[in-house]
Amino acid sequence: MGLPIVAVVGRPNVGKSTLVNRIAQASEAIVHEARGVTRDRSYHRADWNGREFMLIDTGGIEAGSIDAFQTSIRDQALLAAEEADVIVFLVDGRVGLVPDDEAVARILKRAKTPTFVAVNKMDTPGREDAIHEFWQLGLGDPWPVSATHGHGTGDLLDEVAKLLPEREPEPSADEIDIAIIGRPNAGKSSLLNRLAGRERAIVSDVAGTTRDAVDTLVRRDATSYRLIDTAGLRRAAKVEEDVEYYGFVRAMRAIDRADVALLVIDSTVGLTDQDQRIARFAEERGCAMIILLNKWDAVETLEEKEELLVKISDRLNFVGYAPVLRISALTGRSVDKIWDLVDGVYENYTRHVSTSALNKLLTEMREFGHTVNKGGKTLRVNYVTQTRTAPPGFAFFANHPTLADDNFKRYVENRMRERFDFQGTPIFLRFREKDS
Repeated sequence: MGLPIVAVVGRPNVGKSTLVNRIAQASEAIVHEARGVTRDRSYHRADWNGREFMLIDTGGIEAGSIDAFQTSIRDQALLAAEEADVIVFLVDGRVGLVPDDEAVARILKRAKTPTFVAVNKMDTPGREDAIHEFWQLGLGDPWPVSATHGHGTGDLLDEVAKLLPEREPEPSADEIDIAIIGRPNAGKSSLLNRLAGRERAIVSDVAGTTRDAVDTLVRRDATSYRLIDTAGLRRAAKVEEDVEYYGFVRAMRAIDRADVALLVIDSTVGLTDQDQRIARFAEERGCAMIILLNKWDAVETLEEKEELLVKISDRLNFVGYAPVLRISALTGRSVDKIWDLVDGVYENYTRHVSTSALNKLLTEMREFGHTVNKGGKTLRVNYVTQTRTAPPGFAFFANHPTLADDNFKRYVENRMRERFDFQGTPIFLRFREKDS
């Protein structure tokens, strides 16, 4: 079984993300004064006095709101409460008890999950009298805390930890981390829901719905996959609000910790400069990659489809190693094929080639006679060895390594890809001075 789960729920802007960051000792949850910033659930590993647990930061619940996201936010928070072993219901001690708090309390009572009422923003110790009105919620003793300064959080966590069931952490060494990346509204959350087999991320036609990176664990046969749904990536000039900026930073972090990136492209929009930029970012950070042409069945004509495939081949040639799959996250078309592609790409991403096989190829390249001559000097590569995996990296020892220009490096890379299976993964070549 996995780690026990603690869900932090409550109406918008009471400080849930600040409390999550305090408990998790991280800055992963977006903190912003705008209402409803946290829309999806986000998961954070936490520890209190040796008790490990998973902390869920949920979207704010707001009863009776006409906001387009409130129904989905409420459903997300309720789903988190269903998954949780313990709930921390956060309220605002400065504002006091409001009708929305009472509405949330009624929902949580029905959940029958152990619940702690934490009265936040009690930044001045000794003013605990302000919490008395929250007894009316009928959820037991209110706990005064300050998420910003940490007051009272230790006492609260002591009690939370007592109610956590004993579970063994699931091994994570064999997990394949998959970042779902792409422009806003390309269909990333729909794809995540399809892959996970349940409603996991809020799906909306409004661009930029997913602001936090959200992890979902999926196990198929003997393999575990961690799906990371990221905020839609935009050009920096369009990141006008602070919250959009921090969502962009979150996506960067997700790519940094991913093994495989699923680049989702909206086929009805076509390939854009932003798609190229996202692909470049993932390639530079050494992610393996699969290109997914989403909404393929919505492209009307054969000519439009052929034009898009030509653009992919031409304008994404720097990640020409990435397989291209045409899918529909909405209908499920070809989505199951993603798993086999991920397995194959990950195998190549972690591939180790023997030194003897590498140098046999190097001997053949020398016999072919392709080299570089410049300034009276001739490049001679004497030896090659693999220096890393995930992604694969290789060191070539040569007499004049500075002569290895981009054309020569492309030639070597192409020959290596012809000989060894590196589909889906970048490979890094380094030319060094030969050993003395």
